Amino acid sequence: MINYNSASALKALLEREGLGMRKKFGQNFLINPAVRQTLIDALDAKNGGEVWEIGPGLGAMTSMLLEKGLKVKAFEIDEGFIRILKREFAEEKNFCLIEGDVLKTWKNFPVSPFLFGNLPYNIAAAFLADLIENGCLFKRIVVTVQKEVALRMTSSAGSKDYSSFSVLCSSAYNVKPLSVIKPASFYPQPNVDSMAVLLENRNAPAPVPVFFQLVRALFSSRRKTIKNNLSVFCASRFGNPALSARFLEENTLSGKERAEELTAEVFLSLAKSVQNVRI
Repeated sequence: MINYNSASALKALLEREGLGMRKKFGQNFLINPAVRQTLIDALDAKNGGEVWEIGPGLGAMTSMLLEKGLKVKAFEIDEGFIRILKREFAEEKNFCLIEGDVLKTWKNFPVSPFLFGNLPYNIAAAFLADLIENGCLFKRIVVTVQKEVALRMTSSAGSKDYSSFSVLCSSAYNVKPLSVIKPASFYPQPNVDSMAVLLENRNAPAPVPVFFQLVRALFSSRRKTIKNNLSVFCASRFGNPALSARFLEENTLSGKERAEELTAEVFLSLAKSVQNVRI
C-alpha cells in the first residue's frame, strides 16, 4: 500500500519505479491528509455517484473517492503513473482509467455529475474554459488550482483579478473559494500557493453561441472602453462598427464602461442583442 502522506515514501516509490516528476505536466502530490479530506467533503458526492477525477497521479484522492462508494473515471497522461494506477486499482470495479491528455480525451465521454482534481497549473484555466464553452457542465466541481487562477475564477466585476475567465465561470457556476493550500502540503513543493475552489451549477439557460466570442472581444484591450472594443467586434462580425451604438442602447450602457466593470448578466444580455441582430 502506498503511503500518500510521506514525501520520502513517495520519493522512494518513484525511484523504485524509475519515475521522475515531469514539470511539463505540473505534477505535485497532495501529501496533507487533512486537506485531502476537506476537499473530498466539499465535493459532497454520495455513494454511487459518478465523478471525473483529473490528474489522479499515484491515486491518493482516487482511493478516498472509491472508499466513499463513488464511480471514478480518472484521466491521467503520465505513462508511469498509469502503470501504477492500473496495478493499485486493478480490482476496483468502480474505477475506470482514461489514458492520455484530458484536453483531447474528455469529449469522448458523457459528463458525470461531479468533477474533482488537483489540476495541473499549466492547463487549469484552458481545461475549465473548454468545458464551459462546450456546454459540458457538472452539478458540482471541486478543484485545486494555482492561487492566481483561483482569484480569477472567484473575482467579481470591478476587482483587479476580474477577467474573461471570471465571466465564463460565473455564467455557468456559483464560484466560491474554499481554502489556500501552502506549498508544504505538496510533494514536490510548488513555488506558489494553491487554492481549492468550489463551483456549483447555476442551472442557468445556455448562453447564445456568440457569448464566449463577445466576452473575449470586450476584454481584448482592457484599457479601451467597451464602445471601442465592441465597435471592432461589430466591424469584424458584421462589417459595420456603427452597430455597437445600437447594442449599447439596448442594454442601457453608455459605452464608457470597461469590460471589467460588467457582470456576467450584462455580457449575457449584450450577447443576446448581438445574436438577434438582423442586417
